[in-house]
Order: sequence, then structure tokens, then C-alpha cells
Amino acid sequence: MAKEAMKLVANNKKAYHDFFIEEKYEAGIALHGTEVKSLRLGKCSIKEGFIRIENGEAYVYGMNISPYEKGNIFNKDPLRTRKLLMHKMEIRKLAGKLAEQGYTIVPLQVYFKDGRAKLEIGLAKGKKLYDKRQDIAKKDQRREHERDFKIRNL
Repeated sequence: MAKEAMKLVANNKKAYHDFFIEEKYEAGIALHGTEVKSLRLGKCSIKEGFIRIENGEAYVYGMNISPYEKGNIFNKDPLRTRKLLMHKMEIRKLAGKLAEQGYTIVPLQVYFKDGRAKLEIGLAKGKKLYDKRQDIAKKDQRREHERDFKIRNL
């Protein structure tokens, strides 16, 4: 079997800082022609993006795909809402979790898998300020340990 080719387009590091990611899902994105070309050039931002479930369908809001330079009249609005292509059962499961207090769905990364644009989304719970401080302290501590280990082994 052929190896899966994955080309990362955009990553949302801010989501990992602001949320605890509990579950991850892969969803296709319904795109128009010039949007795909723009994605292939890596012109995409999902930092301000979020996902809503309406009428049993998932939509991504705030995902910015810059207009394709050679697209002229065929270009669409860069911030338009885009439908996510997921299985009905996955959408129902996410909708059930969203009904609970404190859960949200955030986009984590956009990538191409076997020539198709995919969006990895995460079921997330918001972090409090002290959680963020704790994470930063852990990162600093780990970095300090790695630095000490590197100095000792020279």
C-alpha cells in the first residue's frame, strides 16, 4: 500500500495554549477552485477560527484563505463560512459534547492528505489563567533541564 502523503498548510499553536484538547477529528472542507490553489501555496490562517454545528452540519467560521493572485473574478470571500465534510455520527457526537458546559470545537491544522484538503478539529475545554501559567512553567523547566543536560554532555 502506498504511503500517505501529508502536506501541512496551517497549524494553530494558539489552540494548544488556550485549550485542553480532548479529542481530535479529521474533516474534509468544501472549497471552491481558487481556494484550493491558494491553500496549495500555503496562504491560510486558522488562528481566529472556530466551528459551529447548525442543522446537523458542521461549519468553520473565521478561517482565512487569502485570495489566489491569478483568480480574478473566481475568487471567493477569504473569510466566508465553509462546510465541513464529516460523518453524521461524528457530528452528532460533537453536538452532544457541545451541549455540555465549557466545551468548544477549534480548528487545529489544515493539511493535504492524498490530494484532498483536510481540517483537523479538536473538541476542547478552555484553560484558566493558572493552567496557562502552569504550562509555561513546565516548558521553562523542561528547557532548563535540556540545557543542563547538553552542557554536562559536552
